Amino acid sequence: MKIIHVRAKIMEASKVYFTNLRTDPTSNLLDKMERLVKKAGISTIDFSNHFAAIKIHFGEPGNVAYIRPNYAARLANLLRSLGAKPFLTDSNTLYSGRRSNAVDHLQSAMENGFNPISAQCQVIIADGLKGTEYREIEINGQYCKAPKIGAAIADADIIISMNHFKGHEQTGFGGALKNLGMGCASVGGKMELHSASQPSINKENCKSCGICVKHCAHDAIHLNEAHKAEIDYIKCVGCGQCIALCQYNAAVIGENDTADHVSYKIAEYTKAVIKDKPNFHISFIMNVSPECDCWNHNDAAIVPDLGILASFDPVALDKACADMVINAPVVSVNNKLTQDNSNAHLEGVDKFHLLHPDTNWLAGLKYAELIGIGTMNYELINI
Repeated sequence: MKIIHVRAKIMEASKVYFTNLRTDPTSNLLDKMERLVKKAGISTIDFSNHFAAIKIHFGEPGNVAYIRPNYAARLANLLRSLGAKPFLTDSNTLYSGRRSNAVDHLQSAMENGFNPISAQCQVIIADGLKGTEYREIEINGQYCKAPKIGAAIADADIIISMNHFKGHEQTGFGGALKNLGMGCASVGGKMELHSASQPSINKENCKSCGICVKHCAHDAIHLNEAHKAEIDYIKCVGCGQCIALCQYNAAVIGENDTADHVSYKIAEYTKAVIKDKPNFHISFIMNVSPECDCWNHNDAAIVPDLGILASFDPVALDKACADMVINAPVVSVNNKLTQDNSNAHLEGVDKFHLLHPDTNWLAGLKYAELIGIGTMNYELINI
């Protein structure tokens, strides 16, 4: 199915608030984050006796690029002071790892510092023990009619997202839309999001290392008689883990699909998550790793730590973050980011497209704007 493109009218600019990471003895980073979200208007939401879901990524153990739990604790205390009943939450994963069920997921969250003591609020896995607790929220989208959203998130009165802004192997980057659309989906919802994204194997590039075989959660990949990776498409759910892990560009997006389709579905899932609810979003441009926090490792950050941003508009927030990263100098270079070992020419260049050339992050933002989630037109306000 193809998107019906229409000419959208120019929308009024959304306000995106920004604070850098400079501190002094009278104001630490936690103070700056709290001051930022207050200036951005978070207290205008009626939190009184309402359940406030703080959607955050707890990080796969071994990966240390995720947002520090100190920020979540400060935010939870702020929301509680405004009358809310806050809780931290995330949904289970589709792929193999230590967050594919609530027991392992909670243990992983605790190891990374997200627990009722350190985070100052309860930690709830949104879609239950095995990822089967969800609500279907009807939006009649072009790709997803009724997204399957984790029950704890769907039942919450208010949605607050805390987003680690970084690269992503399927969507170019991961920010507010990715955290909401993919992160709030139940396991069944994640299968719907990935259903048209089955990868293929470039046999010439395959080095028979077997890493894709080892890490496929659905036993869908094996090495054939020629010791080349081969996909069983009956078992493959299109989660994209093999694409992310392959170091030789052998596992790639299928010829009959594009990464854009995943981004369109993520936008529709985001629309379901925030439908008829007050929502507010905070993004951290820190430890901007090339790939998602879902893997059990994180490569060096590609740009310097830039700051924290907040907005009621997740589309404007993602666009502002992307622009800031694109305009920042590169601090860590790998073979995907440079051709001549020089960093200078990468300032002002789309790092995300260089890292993941088969992705087009702008497509997801354009579609999110088209279906009324927000606007890419923003006003950046320094705090």
